[in-house]
Amino acid sequence: MDNTLKYEEAVAQLEAILRKMENNQLDIDSLTEQLKKAQQLVKLCKEKLTKTDEEIQKILNNPQQ
Repeated sequence: MDNTLKYEEAVAQLEAILRKMENNQLDIDSLTEQLKKAQQLVKLCKEKLTKTDEEIQKILNNPQQ
């Protein structure tokens, strides 16, 4: 998975996969592949959110004097 992918891009890709699933546009082979990709995208998004939260907490807990 490309870690340089922006959060918004990852979410857009997840939404596209979801739309294809909802519209029954994926055959069984594609479904498996797309679910694996979605799993990686979710992991990437969680990591980015966790990192951002940690950075925000550092800033809030260590205000400049």
